[in-house]
Amino acid sequence: MPKHLLFATALTLIAGALAGQTTLVDYLPSEADFPNPERGFYRYTATYSSNYQALDSAELAAWRQLHQPDGANYSIYSTLVFRYFFLEDFKSGPIAQPYLDAMAQDFAAARQAAVKVIVRFAYTEDPDAGGCTFCPPYGDAPKNIVLGHITQLKPVLQANADVIAVVQMGFVGIWGEGYYTDYFGDASQAPYGLSAQNWLDRKELADSLLSALPPSRCIQVRYAQMKQKFVYGADAPLSAAPTTAAEAGQNTPKARIGFHNDCFLASADDFGTFADYDIGGAGSDTATLKPYWAADAQFVPVGGETCNDWNPYSNCSAQPGGGADTEMERLHYSYLNADYNHAVNNDWSAGACMTDIRKRLGYRLVLKHGEYTSAAQPGQSISVRIALQNTGYAAPFNPRAVRLLLRRPTDGAVYHAELPDDPRRWLSGMDTWTLEHQICLPANLPPGSYELLLHLADPYPALRERPEYAIRLANSGDVWEPASGYNRLLHILDVNTTAPGTACNGELAFSAEGTSDAGILHTGLLTLFPNPTRSQVWLRLPVLSEAPARYVWFDALGRLVGEGQLQPPGDEQSVEVPPGPPGVLMLMVQLRDGQVFGGRVMRE
Repeated sequence: MPKHLLFATALTLIAGALAGQTTLVDYLPSEADFPNPERGFYRYTATYSSNYQALDSAELAAWRQLHQPDGANYSIYSTLVFRYFFLEDFKSGPIAQPYLDAMAQDFAAARQAAVKVIVRFAYTEDPDAGGCTFCPPYGDAPKNIVLGHITQLKPVLQANADVIAVVQMGFVGIWGEGYYTDYFGDASQAPYGLSAQNWLDRKELADSLLSALPPSRCIQVRYAQMKQKFVYGADAPLSAAPTTAAEAGQNTPKARIGFHNDCFLASADDFGTFADYDIGGAGSDTATLKPYWAADAQFVPVGGETCNDWNPYSNCSAQPGGGADTEMERLHYSYLNADYNHAVNNDWSAGACMTDIRKRLGYRLVLKHGEYTSAAQPGQSISVRIALQNTGYAAPFNPRAVRLLLRRPTDGAVYHAELPDDPRRWLSGMDTWTLEHQICLPANLPPGSYELLLHLADPYPALRERPEYAIRLANSGDVWEPASGYNRLLHILDVNTTAPGTACNGELAFSAEGTSDAGILHTGLLTLFPNPTRSQVWLRLPVLSEAPARYVWFDALGRLVGEGQLQPPGDEQSVEVPPGPPGVLMLMVQLRDGQVFGGRVMRE
């Protein structure tokens, strides 16, 4: 063997020895059904300005347990509550303050019960208000009133965004579905379509509603074409492009508009869900709009309800001509109504796909295997490689913290590392997703044995330590820890003073829980633009600290590739993008109080 090859081989062997040994862990999947946040069957509620009926936290909490809705032939766990807020008394003036106060109390009840709310506002639900069925006047409100109401609602929505799963656009037409309307273009009447001005008026409402919510929250629109018009303009064709992976998760309308289908499986085009509403348009166009929806829905929230038993297609796919569960998977449904329509939903129990639907609506994350450093010294780095699979119909649609924990069994002391991974990118239908990082142990970490755990926490501070709001992985054995909301990775790290390894060199690091630098990773509040970019990115961050903030850049493997200081956050500032090949980078900003904000940038 040539000397230089021998020398290289020797170096490789020495490096491998110094790096220390790793332990491989294989995980078993679970077939159990259980509650998880922001997914599954929801329970329906509605309240009215003429007779406000408050949410009951005890009832909401009971819905989190296994129960059978009235009229259903199946049982569910429900962590989602649909809430209709009808504003029928305020069509010509502002919303009364007692109504706004009652809304805030509803959100407080949801928080107490550990559920989240799907929100929709509307002015009427009466199809006969015009003196005949579905004829004008319908009874909704004009644009200036709606815009004024959104302005009033903004403080309530902002203050309670932690327990809001998503806000449906609402406001326009009967049931807030955007069809039978007095003011925004009525496609049921001549000229049987929506004008450019109608689209612009609707877009103005959508933009206002997006502005009323924090960047971490999305809205949903009723029809596939509505998103195209809101993103690309009133002249947008049906061929307009869906959201891409590079665009997902950003503070843009394209990344923050999803879909709700209130007539899922009702007909070939779901009663107009997949129709062209331009004047003189093509009408039903499932060949174009369903693939658009399917591609876009990988990255945005999708839900709704059934409304018509369209046999045989609304039956399970295992039955002749059925396609219900297949459509849920193709169109990436995260939630459905458990209270309507039982003529459709109950057929899924008879067709033997309800068990699968209950488990797969939304995300279902399963640990496959892990590879972890077996032993290390304080001040050294450990390697972590976790492979998981999403066997659900959709990815999580709201920001989610990914926290790796070390816990000392002798006294329960916990050390955490905030990982830059984004569960919204753990798409369904892929083989595996991998979390791979080098993480530094504190130099003062006491020797001993430490459990390794994964905490998929809600990023809002009020919810992050509540186990009901953490994601449970679908694995059997002793993985899920219900008291803490942690997922055990079934690995023990031996920390001692003699283990071989590599000294820390700027990697991600563990911090003790409760220390000043301990924080939660907020992945939906940091705005980055332009994105993609080549050499510079501007950032916008809420004013949360008077002290300068530190920022760090990580590459896709979690390696530190740049860092620096920001001035007190709040105004727009620019930072240099570290040089390197095209790819995804993670920018993390840490404030003096320990809060950490993160966002992804595509480096061109």
